[in-house]
Amino acid sequence: MYLNSLQPAEGAVKTRKRIGRGTGSGRGGTSTRGHKGAKSRSGYSQKSGFEGGQMPLQRRVPKFGFKNINRVEYKAINLDVLQSLVESSNETVLNFDFFKSHGLVQKNDKVKILGRGELNKAVEVHAHAFSGSASASIEKAGGKTVAL
Repeated sequence: MYLNSLQPAEGAVKTRKRIGRGTGSGRGGTSTRGHKGAKSRSGYSQKSGFEGGQMPLQRRVPKFGFKNINRVEYKAINLDVLQSLVESSNETVLNFDFFKSHGLVQKNDKVKILGRGELNKAVEVHAHAFSGSASASIEKAGGKTVAL
């Protein structure tokens, strides 16, 4: 076998369709676009969701409610979860990295501490937000809340 004798496998390479090259080519005239209509015109591009003039699904389905584009989504962590973490790890500072290492949050999440349960040990908790009852319970136990 020599480099000059290499060639692709049989049927691997096809010649492309050359359209608009005269009637003798078999693909002249309308150039595979059919007769008339929007699709036959140059510059035509179909809008997304266009259904041939039929009322599109997006407009047929009823809409209701309100979506606030400025909504901030928090991952909620309750005091009873913090208590079990403190008992198992004996940590005094609970920050975002601590929550992440225990699989409670992911890197882009925001953390909010909620007040379900009770905290018995004085800990320093770092989070993006605290509920009123949670911050009161943490400070009552001798701890400290730090907003990120």
